[in-house]
Amino acid sequence: MHGLKSWATAMALLSAACSSPTQPAGVDQPGGPNTLTSAERMAGWRLLFDGITTAGWRGFKQATVPSGWQAVDGALTRTGGGGDLMTIEQFANFELLIQWQIAAGGNSGIMYRVSEAGDAPYLTGPEMQILDNGGHPDGASGLSSAGACYGLYPPSQDATRPVGSWNDVRLLVNGEHVEHWMNGVKIVEYDIGSPDWLSRVEASPYRDAPAYGREPRGHIAIQDHGDRVAYRNIKIKPLP
Repeated sequence: MHGLKSWATAMALLSAACSSPTQPAGVDQPGGPNTLTSAERMAGWRLLFDGITTAGWRGFKQATVPSGWQAVDGALTRTGGGGDLMTIEQFANFELLIQWQIAAGGNSGIMYRVSEAGDAPYLTGPEMQILDNGGHPDGASGLSSAGACYGLYPPSQDATRPVGSWNDVRLLVNGEHVEHWMNGVKIVEYDIGSPDWLSRVEASPYRDAPAYGREPRGHIAIQDHGDRVAYRNIKIKPLP
């Protein structure tokens, strides 16, 4: 009985370890949602969402946060219409960690280096697609499935967790080089301005958007696509 108990305990510990959110190497697992460890602070990480308020955010081309975006149960949540939400601050090079949870059939996105010179965030800022792959028509195409650089680069695999689960994103934007990570797996990698990038843009919905992907810095935006979506553990480490 003692051996059986030890085996059961070991299996329980293994299961708990495998189910915990994935963090990039060198970043400690935080003590809870929307918190930073002392090691993260020392490494230069900052929270972009405090889990309680919408401080630090505003609507695209708006002075305040639309009523359709609220802090709900520790998550920045799209509860109603109001348009895309973005950080007040702008960033050039950075590493971004964020968790997302989407409703069945839902669609959203995370955009970076967004400028308000365009009519919509996606016309300047490249988008990492957020999607219920199994419940939304966009899941049928790699170019519009979860984790894709929307319209340009498909993910190497579907690394999402079942709808309703929290998914872990790591977005690395460093100069021209960009990486999309989902749940610990690197699924997209590209270099903005490279011949491959330019040819893909020319064949994409952005071919007539001259400012797309050309901003050296800008806002980080999350998309209101008409569906309920929640984001939490939003933390950023600016890079030189």
